[in-house]
Amino acid sequence: MSGPTPTAVRQVVMSISGMTCAACAARIEKAVGRMEGVQDVSVNLALNSASLRLQPHQITTEQIEHKIGQLGYSAQVRNDSGESDKSTDRLGTGTTGWMAFLSLLLTLPFLWAMMAHHSLTSGWWVPGLLSNPWFQLTLATLAQFAIGQPFYRGAYYAVKNGGANMDVLVVMGTSAAYFYSHYLMFHGSVQPGHTQGHHGSGPLYFDASVMIFTIVWLGKWLEAISKKRTLSSLKQLQKLRPETAHVLRGEKEARVPFAEVREGDVLVIRPGDQVAADGFIMEGCAAVDESMISGESVPVDKQPGDGVISGTINLNGVLMVRASRVGQQSTIARMIRMMEEAQAAKPPIQRMADKISAVFVPIIIAVAAVTFAVWYIALEPGEAGGALEKAIAVLLIACPCALGLATPTSILVGSGRAAQSGILFKEGKQLEVLPHTDVILLDKTGTLTAGKPRWVDAIASRGQVTTLLRIVSGAEQHAEHPLGRAIVQEALHRGILLPEAEQFEASPGKGIRAVVEGRSVLTGSRQWLLESGVAGVPAVTGISMLERWEQEGCNVVHAAVDGQWAGAFALRDMLKPAARKAVRQLKALGLDVRMVTGDHTRTARAIAKQVGLDRVAAEVLPEGKVDLVRQLQREGKKVTMVGDGINDAPALAAADVGISFARGTDIAKSAADVILLQGDLTAIVRAIRISRGTMRVIRQNLMFSLFYNALAIPLAVIGYLAPWMACTAMALSSVTVICNALRLQRA
Repeated sequence: MSGPTPTAVRQVVMSISGMTCAACAARIEKAVGRMEGVQDVSVNLALNSASLRLQPHQITTEQIEHKIGQLGYSAQVRNDSGESDKSTDRLGTGTTGWMAFLSLLLTLPFLWAMMAHHSLTSGWWVPGLLSNPWFQLTLATLAQFAIGQPFYRGAYYAVKNGGANMDVLVVMGTSAAYFYSHYLMFHGSVQPGHTQGHHGSGPLYFDASVMIFTIVWLGKWLEAISKKRTLSSLKQLQKLRPETAHVLRGEKEARVPFAEVREGDVLVIRPGDQVAADGFIMEGCAAVDESMISGESVPVDKQPGDGVISGTINLNGVLMVRASRVGQQSTIARMIRMMEEAQAAKPPIQRMADKISAVFVPIIIAVAAVTFAVWYIALEPGEAGGALEKAIAVLLIACPCALGLATPTSILVGSGRAAQSGILFKEGKQLEVLPHTDVILLDKTGTLTAGKPRWVDAIASRGQVTTLLRIVSGAEQHAEHPLGRAIVQEALHRGILLPEAEQFEASPGKGIRAVVEGRSVLTGSRQWLLESGVAGVPAVTGISMLERWEQEGCNVVHAAVDGQWAGAFALRDMLKPAARKAVRQLKALGLDVRMVTGDHTRTARAIAKQVGLDRVAAEVLPEGKVDLVRQLQREGKKVTMVGDGINDAPALAAADVGISFARGTDIAKSAADVILLQGDLTAIVRAIRISRGTMRVIRQNLMFSLFYNALAIPLAVIGYLAPWMACTAMALSSVTVICNALRLQRA
């Protein structure tokens, strides 16, 4: 494979640490997005990651890492395993838990000292040292500049780069309480050695600043634990990738790292082993557990010639598998990559939250300043301590964290749950678009049917059917369409030696043409043969057998040799077991379900009747499918197209959402937005339900975040919330949003 061309775009995922709220993510996006060579950047607060599209000849990942470092964060490109080469998580469960524990130790003396001032605990013994201002100053200083150091660092970089984030709010609130108390100790009425505290007779607020840090770190610890749970689906996928594989090298079996498995290698897979690469079984029979990939709990029996998927587990028997897709091209690697990209990308609904977050912190600082002024000048003239307490509460109650986490955590959990069910969303935005679907267009072959047509019968205009089958199979041997492969399979089954074909040309949705043994051969639909000027093409009603085949739902392939109609083949493609159930469930969701196919009208209607569909568009060419999609869109409908063939690709790309299958053609999978790992159509129903559930949770989270701030900020302004209460509410708001998103794991 050649290297990237100067115009090639590189997709990069980076791990980022140090972000504390949505304002941090917005600042990184703004700064990195301005760099030359960066086409697109999306920072995900919940995933602590950034997804970038770069022009490699204009910018390097090292330059981006350096830029992010200048903003006060650390970044590292993720390697092929989905991890950073070095840890960048400065605020993981370990760090936040340890900081919460240390700050709690510093808070306990203040809590003990408070007991003397409450009626229920006033009789408890409280050491005089705990109320000593110098002792409180010592504890508060340790908390302010040791426990609070990460917040000061974050606030410094935020202000330095012309922004404001949660760190700025925490630093302003705690610093105001600390330095005001410090001022009172040395310039006010408080005397060293006296029992003071803002819950007692004096005006000190050291306990407030220490408690704020404790509550914030506890909140961050709970948030880190919740985030870790949201990543469980991705971690489960990564665990499916084996570290090593047993490979035959020459006559010997060698154990090699996963990354060293090459295409064409013969893998030895014993009972209990994970399959290290996609491939085909050469020898052996076994039951393979594919539940972690497809969501199906029943093991699948495999035999020589069958395909196996990386990440699945051999339950019994020894398999010899020739690797066809290895490393980053394997199914499990592509699943991990697609899931990461879907989780990192921002859906349109996130834009509203980003716009609010961008101006949120400066507005809150202004509200806090106005609150202080109004209380100090008008409501409680000269009471600086009381006014300061209200202003601190305003600074701490309001934080864009919950708003910033509302969407990405839901996308993270929703796409992860979908992946566990064998449904891969290429981008998170499709989770937002899919629930709005009005019309679902289902292709027939490979979608409603199994895509494995079986031979039924054939007729020849002159001579033997075997003679016609031989020359047509020679032309079809290079075709990808299931009908062509079925004809070739029948010829091989009869022991016919296939002749070589030249000048092969396929017309998607129509048929193929080739030259076999010097004779021009056309196979395909009756209409295409007519359009190609073939002579002697009979009317369907002119030959009773042709009419009967179509009425029975058979696919009829016509053949012409040297410009003259030569015969026809009948092939029957069986319905997928769950096709009827899926159509019934889709209709129950209130969707307009239709079938669109290139097959003859009689055949299409026969299949549609079997699955319970009333609306059918038959004899539709690839461009006709696109026209149908666009016509429905012009009528104001959201269209989802489901198909797996080359002829479906244009319509898959044109639809609002395109859905294909993992075993479909590469061009169809490239054009689709959603990939179903198994051919079960009920997965479409599940995808819609998961996407609807995800959007419902996103709306709930956004409404909660907005309602929380709309209610809490006025309460803080009018003095109904003490700083520690405000801080607790702020921390719990983020945890609440994440916990609500985690409900999607049961979807």
